[in-house]
Amino acid sequence: MTKEVGVGQAHSKIILIGEHAVVYGYPAISLPLLEVEVTCRVVPAATPWRLFEEDTLSMAVYASLEHLNIKEACIRCMIDSAIPEKRGMGSSAAISIAAIRAVFDYYQAELHHDVLEILVNRAEMIAHINPSGLDAKTCLSSHPIRFIKNVGFEELTMDLSAYLVIADTGVYGNTSEAIQVVKNKGKDALSYLHALGELTEQAEEAIKTKDAVKLGEILTKAHGNLKEIGVSSPEADALVETALEHGALGAKMSGGGLGGCIIALVANASQAQKLAERLEEKGAVQTWIESL
Repeated sequence: MTKEVGVGQAHSKIILIGEHAVVYGYPAISLPLLEVEVTCRVVPAATPWRLFEEDTLSMAVYASLEHLNIKEACIRCMIDSAIPEKRGMGSSAAISIAAIRAVFDYYQAELHHDVLEILVNRAEMIAHINPSGLDAKTCLSSHPIRFIKNVGFEELTMDLSAYLVIADTGVYGNTSEAIQVVKNKGKDALSYLHALGELTEQAEEAIKTKDAVKLGEILTKAHGNLKEIGVSSPEADALVETALEHGALGAKMSGGGLGGCIIALVANASQAQKLAERLEEKGAVQTWIESL
């Protein structure tokens, strides 16, 4: 039994701190961006749906149909996304989640959370070969996530009475290339990675004590370390500098780097709006404001 239209939604995410160091066993903290969403609509089609290799949307639909034991599915997907691709905002994971929810909605099948998580991680294997699961976990959660490789995930409580401004440099991030940059540095990168790990632990403590000023200082220090190991970009550095010059408590690049987004912590909504406008004046192609 099907519906005329199956609808699924999912939200975005951003890394607060810990990128790159997380690859080496240090913690990372990521945040759900609940207002930055993607919607998938599944509608009838004249011909059966076919799997396209190396495409997360296609794999998410395939995994869903296989789980539901549906052999011939005359459907197609329509995606409406506010999440830019290749910016470290979890676009592929969010699209997979929305698509899986839409397929299950279309066939009026119950979708348990654990099944959804298994299916989205399967789809993510196509996009990222060996994903940590952090994107999927954060895009499925309404709470910040602390993650340690080979250890697991933990939800955090955040109530900072502060705001995060996210700004898109307009440059595609390249996580795999950035990871290789760090590998190529070898021992020269170890002190910076260790510092990033310690800063992440300090950030978690600042979150627990609701100390936004301290958290801002930590974010700025983290950017310095990421810049030193060569994973930032001129565009990101310029936006970080602009944020700090215009009252941000702290700012840093976010995600894999070599492009993508920067984040800036500010004290209140008014400052967030003013900073977002200034960042766009300085070259950010898009900004978002998230309450913390």
